[in-house]
Amino acid sequence: MRRDTFIKSLAALAAAGTLPLTAHAAANIKMMIPANPGGGWDSTGRALGKAILDAKAADTVQYDNKGGAAGVIGLAQFVNASKGDANALMVMGAVMLGGIITSKPTVGLDKVTPIARLTSEYNVFVVPENSPLKTMKDVVEQLKKDPGSVKWGGGSKGSTEHISASMLAGKVGVDPKKVNYVAFRGGGEATAAILGGNVTVGGSGYSEFAEYIKAGKMRPIGVTSEKRLPGINVPTMKEQGFDVVLGNWRGVYGAPGITAAQRAALTEIIVKAAKSKAWAEDLEKNGWTPALMTGKAFDEFVDNEFASLRGTMHLAGML
Repeated sequence: MRRDTFIKSLAALAAAGTLPLTAHAAANIKMMIPANPGGGWDSTGRALGKAILDAKAADTVQYDNKGGAAGVIGLAQFVNASKGDANALMVMGAVMLGGIITSKPTVGLDKVTPIARLTSEYNVFVVPENSPLKTMKDVVEQLKKDPGSVKWGGGSKGSTEHISASMLAGKVGVDPKKVNYVAFRGGGEATAAILGGNVTVGGSGYSEFAEYIKAGKMRPIGVTSEKRLPGINVPTMKEQGFDVVLGNWRGVYGAPGITAAQRAALTEIIVKAAKSKAWAEDLEKNGWTPALMTGKAFDEFVDNEFASLRGTMHLAGML
């Protein structure tokens, strides 16, 4: 094909809106973050946006926070507003799957386009610095005496910290239905509640609590990983005698109705971002484990996670 003919073909494709995103001269990524500012999804989305720019995979990134219902409200907005938009991305993860299982919304993940898993992270449980409960064993003793007196604070109903608290109750002989769990719309709200002593125990990814732990304002008392996390001196639930191991993961989806070529272009952007210096720095800073997965493997992973979470939540007395 002659060069001038090729250029005319690209121009025609661009005019028709079918040009792959990576071929655009000025790609503008629109990032839906289905949570309030200050939480894990928010930090993940903004770190990813920075990495996309660092990798020069797009020219600009815009963010839109819409919290509530474990991301289901943001998901519905994303579906309604972004159909066919090859520049749109939505942050999601295990928490959203839990929210969909518990709330059974009319709009599910089947309406949007899988792009990639990004990271894996485990929950850490903390208490305020002045709490009379110093260890997870102290919390368990109080839980056995009076389940309702232990207020667990974290993300939305069905979040991994909610499931972990319910699992712990079941393991120590307490009815999981008696777990007094207080759900917050975002990590910022949960953090404020923990620091203010409005909840007994808080749970989230380590990255959300790191600065408060380092400042001595929160005391970490357990992490839901199989082994202690590298560089983080927090005892696992398992080593304390509580067989609670549960991971969290985060990823991104594209808009409804995009083509296979547009999905491939978005995937290429994410892969480039995952190789950037900015992303590597944020992984280390936040204690995130890199877990990039794309294509059919990611599709199958999400299907398997739905099945696994339903089983876990049923056993934990949440369904």
